[in-house]
Amino acid sequence: MAAAKMSVAEVEQFLRDEFPQAFGGDDITIESADGQTCLLRQRFSERMLRPGGTVSGPTLMALADFAMYVVLLSAIGPIGLAVTTNLNINFLRKGQPGQDVLAEARLLKLGKRLAVGEVKLLSGTSPDPIAHVTSTYSIPNV
Repeated sequence: MAAAKMSVAEVEQFLRDEFPQAFGGDDITIESADGQTCLLRQRFSERMLRPGGTVSGPTLMALADFAMYVVLLSAIGPIGLAVTTNLNINFLRKGQPGQDVLAEARLLKLGKRLAVGEVKLLSGTSPDPIAHVTSTYSIPNV
C-alpha cells in the first residue's frame, strides 16, 4: 500500500467540515493514521453504557466503523462518499465501565473500488480485545 494521502490533521479537518455529526465533539480523538493503520480513542462517558454497566454494542460498532473510515481516508484522500458495505463484529469480552475504548484499524486490501480492513477494539490498557471487526468499504469512482 502507498503512503498516506492525508495526515491526521487533514483527516480531522475534513471530518469537522464534512461529517461534524460524527466528529464534532471531543469524545473521539485520532491518535494516529498512516494510510495503512490508525488508532482512535473514544473517551469514556456514561452514554456508552448499556443496562448492566457494560459498553454497548452500538458504541463499539460505531467506533469500529468510524476507525475504518479514518484509515481509509488517510489512504485514499478526501473522498467523503466512501461507504460501508459490510461490517461484521465479534464481541469477545465485556468492555469495562470507566475505561476509554481504543480502536486499532488496519487495511487488509485496498483496491480501486473496495477496501477491506479489520479493527481490534480494546478497553483501557488491557491488551485483550473486547471485540474484533471486519469491514468492507465501497470507494466511489471519482
